[in-house]
Amino acid sequence: MSSSNKQATNGGFSLVELLIAMAITMALMTAASTLLANALRVRSRENQKSDALADTQRALNIMSREIANTGFNLSGNGIVASDSGVNKLRIRSNLNRFDYDASVTSTSREAIQDSGEDITYFINLADNTKYLARHDLYGTGSTVLANRIDSMNIHYFDQKVTYTALPGDADISSVSATEVTDKTTAKYIVIAVSVTLDQVGSPGSPGYQPPYSVLLCSDITLRNTDLWDY
Repeated sequence: MSSSNKQATNGGFSLVELLIAMAITMALMTAASTLLANALRVRSRENQKSDALADTQRALNIMSREIANTGFNLSGNGIVASDSGVNKLRIRSNLNRFDYDASVTSTSREAIQDSGEDITYFINLADNTKYLARHDLYGTGSTVLANRIDSMNIHYFDQKVTYTALPGDADISSVSATEVTDKTTAKYIVIAVSVTLDQVGSPGSPGYQPPYSVLLCSDITLRNTDLWDY
């Protein structure tokens, strides 16, 4: 009789115990899934941020290099004032004037008619975004340099300047000199590009990501102008 009672008390988990164990397991799995989903959202957001900044920085590098050469082999600074402003800049230069390679004709040397010699940078509006574009009049036509920007502001000076560029601002501030009204006299250019990523979700909700804004700037000396007057 005692042996039978002993066998009866050695049974498995009761139904209540199984339900409790399943509830705890499900709660842990739900919490783990939520943490994993939030981590993936944060990583995706950081990837978007890195891509946007890399695109804009690459665009500024291209622009800075080409703008610095404006006016090469010309008598002026190479800026086409009538086609340049706060959000647009057209520059010209004669890059192959002293290129005596057999493939370069004498007409090509004297005229501005080759790739890279007449460039315009501008903002192109698209659905829910703005493109920073480059147009090569005698070359490849229009190409997109960056596709996630909010604004581009171009400033023209006749001397080197200092300024403040706060990350959340759309443009520079506290500039140490006044901009020139005649862009053909400019010797120094500052380009400010604002990039913003919209918020994801709403504050307090799982996976919420606040809006992110950064201001990238490039200072460019027009090295083919008279710099000794600085």
